[in-house]
Amino acid sequence: MENTPLAAMDAAEREQLQRRTLRTLMGGLIPAGAGMSGAYSAAAILGEELSGSETLGGLAAAGMTTGAAIAAIPLARLMAARGRRPGIAVGYLLGMGGATACVLAAVSGWYLLLVPGMAGIGIGQAANLAARFAAADMAPEAGRAIGTLVWASTIGSVLGPMLGFGPAKSAARFIGLQELAGPYLLSVILFAVAAFVVLRYLRPDPLVMSGGVGKFAERPRLRSFVRPLATTSAGRLAVGSMVAGHVVMVGIMTMTPLHLRAGGHALEVVGFVISLHIIGMYALSPLVGRAADRFGARTVIAAGGILLALGAASASGAEASDSGGVYLGLFLIGLGWSCGLVAGSALLVRTFDGPNRVGIQGLADLCMTTSGGLAGLGSGFMVAVAGYQNLARIGVVVGLAPTVVVAVMVISGRRQRDPLPA
Repeated sequence: MENTPLAAMDAAEREQLQRRTLRTLMGGLIPAGAGMSGAYSAAAILGEELSGSETLGGLAAAGMTTGAAIAAIPLARLMAARGRRPGIAVGYLLGMGGATACVLAAVSGWYLLLVPGMAGIGIGQAANLAARFAAADMAPEAGRAIGTLVWASTIGSVLGPMLGFGPAKSAARFIGLQELAGPYLLSVILFAVAAFVVLRYLRPDPLVMSGGVGKFAERPRLRSFVRPLATTSAGRLAVGSMVAGHVVMVGIMTMTPLHLRAGGHALEVVGFVISLHIIGMYALSPLVGRAADRFGARTVIAAGGILLALGAASASGAEASDSGGVYLGLFLIGLGWSCGLVAGSALLVRTFDGPNRVGIQGLADLCMTTSGGLAGLGSGFMVAVAGYQNLARIGVVVGLAPTVVVAVMVISGRRQRDPLPA
């Protein structure tokens, strides 16, 4: 932080600026999160209605994570060159464009518009993910800052499915449109609001203040980001925990709406289940962030793996007509995802503070969202072949992986400190 605009400020000024930055980021995250979650909740159902295929329904929903993966590195490059403000705002504007394409898909009945539209919404998701690193750019405690910002997504993300499947659906029907166009009309408006807030109020730019802008002048190759992550145990664990959580969360969450619909549940029930899941993802994140700062990111990552496994196990035992196990399972999966995302992100911020840190953060998000996109693509095929319960059982194994890695690291560390006698 030496020789940066932030270093020239005293502690009180830095704290005041950090609070203002967090408020502005929250002002963008809340509407963007609502637009994103409402669109995602409707994607698999709309995709199945337009195509007549569960697999293609899952493909439509997976388009969002695919778009987020594709956008991760380009947005990171834009932010490293120009700052967080233009990078996040561009992501939101492209998300608005994607939501517009989804409205056209619902109105025209053309499935092929839905997939690129969801990919565009995924770019908005990539901007939301990048915003958590913006929260940590000037923060003395990365876990607390990231957790606080992730928590801010709760309001919008919980309201998104409820509004999308409730008033927005009714409004679309009232004006003569296909009812599932409603969630996407809402997304268009909300992404526009989010972009306006960031463009208008995210001043000064947190990345500029922390001295992280202008680091890509020589356009380093992707391997310059891969090597630090691949050659450090902290980097591998951070990305691995984020990947495991995203695979379990996206794979199971993508197919849960269709699973509940097959059991005869109304769209309002589907929206409630997804909202409960999102509460698990976001509502407790400030506590998760504080725990990562106090007890260490590795401890929280291990706990998150256990929660993912418990949640997937609960969902695997639930029949389509009985939503109780799905309620509990989706909540625990959301909480386990929060542990992996917040603690893994905090571990990245603490481990990498060089000139390529923004690119490393973007690569970590690329790994996470790509794995989530593959999980979403595979989940529809898996359900068609083996059923929802077996999909959830795979989630148990994947979810436990970070816990096993942390346990191995702890045991190996103890052996190095206490070698066996000759």
